[in-house]
Amino acid sequence: MESFFSFLEKRVDDSSSLLCVGLDPHIPDLKEPTAASALDFCLNLVKQTAPYAAAFKPNAAFFEIFGAEGWTALKQVIEAVQEQSIRLGSLIPVILDAKRGDIASTAEAYAKSTFENLGAHCITLNPYLGKDSIDPFIQNSEKGVFLLCKTSNKGSGDLQDVLVTEDEGQRTNDSSSVIRPPSSVPLFIHVARLAQSWNAKNNVGIVVGATHPQVMSEIRKATPNLWFLAPGVGAQGGELESALKAGLRKDGKGILLPVSRGISRAENPGRAAAELRDEIVNIKLALRK
Repeated sequence: MESFFSFLEKRVDDSSSLLCVGLDPHIPDLKEPTAASALDFCLNLVKQTAPYAAAFKPNAAFFEIFGAEGWTALKQVIEAVQEQSIRLGSLIPVILDAKRGDIASTAEAYAKSTFENLGAHCITLNPYLGKDSIDPFIQNSEKGVFLLCKTSNKGSGDLQDVLVTEDEGQRTNDSSSVIRPPSSVPLFIHVARLAQSWNAKNNVGIVVGATHPQVMSEIRKATPNLWFLAPGVGAQGGELESALKAGLRKDGKGILLPVSRGISRAENPGRAAAELRDEIVNIKLALRK
């Protein structure tokens, strides 16, 4: 059965890339503070960088700021990515960075908006309302989610590093009569393990900031097979080599590296994307030695 991550891995192979191009039309970067200018800005980025992108990640906030016209522009940007997919003969997934988090009919409406109306393939979600807030987004295996786990911002530790108790009452593997005592782990480890248990259809990944390579290494040990969306490289201080070393799976995949301003503000965005893609490839080769 096809799944979101099987599509993504096919694209990773086709493009030899783990680069996720961020589409964040900051108003200061636009010719005019309008939805039309935001659209032109993103269409140029999509056209220049598509050959080097494993995925695109438009940030909903930078479109919503323009109201209904911004939402229309976002849909047009996603359609432009699909046009590039057809041109290149390779599906380029679109990850909507919206960080939704709600339940019941509201979550169902968000899922329909994302996947049916906008045409995105994946969305970032806040998992702190529990699995029933995630379920509407993962019913179709071909649509994916990245759950916030350990985010790249400085304040992430306020909640995500809090110790929680898990495994209480579970029996040890070597004896059915021995109860393993409860253990305390950071909340981000608990969230990562939940995501792993919810990944029955190969369409659940987690957001792990590239600004926390040591933590990323811990999470990779806890979840050896999950895909990570790892923001923070470049403007936020994350480093490519440390992120790849901490987050790559044994198969050389498993981590997407979103870069926005480092590409969009370059003199030649296409060249910047190509150079980043190649740098990632070279680091991967060096790490194998």
